[in-house]
Amino acid sequence: MGANIADQNEGKTWDGGSTRPMGASYGKMMMWFFIVSDALTFSGFLAAYGLTRFKFIDVWPIADEVFTHFPFMHGTHAPMYYVALMTFILIFSSVTMVLAVDAGHNMNKKKVTFYMFLTIIGGIIFVGSQAWEWKNFIQGSYGAVQLKDGKIVQFAENGHQIALADFVTSHPKERVDHTRHNGLWFESGDANPTYTVEEVVASFKANPQVNLRIEKIDPETKKKIIVSRSEGLKFLSQAARVVEGANLEVNEYGSSQFADFFFFITGFHGFHVFSGIVLNIIIFFNVIIGTYEKRGHYEMVEKVGLYWHFVDLVWVFVFTFFYLV
Repeated sequence: MGANIADQNEGKTWDGGSTRPMGASYGKMMMWFFIVSDALTFSGFLAAYGLTRFKFIDVWPIADEVFTHFPFMHGTHAPMYYVALMTFILIFSSVTMVLAVDAGHNMNKKKVTFYMFLTIIGGIIFVGSQAWEWKNFIQGSYGAVQLKDGKIVQFAENGHQIALADFVTSHPKERVDHTRHNGLWFESGDANPTYTVEEVVASFKANPQVNLRIEKIDPETKKKIIVSRSEGLKFLSQAARVVEGANLEVNEYGSSQFADFFFFITGFHGFHVFSGIVLNIIIFFNVIIGTYEKRGHYEMVEKVGLYWHFVDLVWVFVFTFFYLV
């Protein structure tokens, strides 16, 4: 009787051999397992970001004021334009990957090669664009002042944020960055800011048209609150240092936690895109030398395509959380 049961169940369970659950090969199933586990990882990161933002919603940096740069358009206020372009390029690379997979099903080596090449180019442009965004975020746009309690205050004129360079007068002084070559003992540290706290305070007093913006957001206008001149002077009396740009310690745009999450999550996603580019390049050269023609199928293109589509889909959520919401 035991033999009869075994005969009845033969071929119904998957042993990694010829039987294919849902019509998928062992390799594709493993790729799906990886994608699901990685999706849970990204979900945890984005959930942590969402909870932190909700907790500090009234002082969170405004994306339209942070991501305003566009290549070769210095000084032009273009909020979110370049990020939108980056997103379009990545999504378009997903389309070319679909076309590469379809060409593989038809055993069309020439088209697989062409569409894989376009996919790789799209990925490289996206990673380069992310690096450019990081550079501008780290460098900063306006400059700000950090108070003794850790809060960030910015400056505005006629209701619009202005840079320190727009009103601060720098006085000649001897300030030397501490480097390995100019001292007997060397300990690395932050570079000196362009302006001192004293110069910022003095210039603020000398320019009555300039006002102070605090971190808190007005719930009605969805903009940072601009305080009166007298309140501004009270805030500046607690000034601790001048902040230019963003890093893991301080952020000129507001909460340092925003910078922490931005660097970590976009960096983690960027690493995934870079890994996908490397995989695509390997598959691309295998296509050129005819590896998959000899095998009689282009399943490897389909496998790496699954990963690429996952990376693109994750970016849609990252884009939504960081830039749109």
